[in-house]
Amino acid sequence: MRKESRQMSAEWALQVFDKAPYITVSMTDEDGNPYGLPLSLVRTDEKTFWFHCANEGRKLDILRLHPKVFLSAVTRCRPLRGPKDGSFTLEFHSATAVAMAELVEDEVTKKEALRAICRRFLPHQMEGFEEAVSRSIHRTAIVRITLTEPPVGKRKQYDANGEEMKYGRME
Repeated sequence: MRKESRQMSAEWALQVFDKAPYITVSMTDEDGNPYGLPLSLVRTDEKTFWFHCANEGRKLDILRLHPKVFLSAVTRCRPLRGPKDGSFTLEFHSATAVAMAELVEDEVTKKEALRAICRRFLPHQMEGFEEAVSRSIHRTAIVRITLTEPPVGKRKQYDANGEEMKYGRME
């Protein structure tokens, strides 16, 4: 990281992932070309993320061949004029991580992952979960993404006095 003064802890980075409505999952296709998609992921522990998709498609084809992925997310992104010098800048919270992806075949694990996804994105609609899952689990793929390194968090943020909050300073 070029500006280490903006680096935040791994725990902080996980919170950025948790707050982001979408996390970009980047991978490499069979020809070595980059491929990335913003996906709705849910995290269930310090290393495990999940997403669902159709049982077929380019991303699954790629992940079967090359399961190593890169996650990135940005929250609290806000352009502004620098409080001290008037320069044009951007406040942000970001997180990145390296991980491995795998297709889940076990129906019990698939259902647990779908429950976690629904709790994150539709917590007030859980009464319809069992019926919806029984209708669609056979045509739904679940991908588990497991971090292989601690995530990295980065932040640019100013305090009320216009001072950049560096070295993990919290307020």
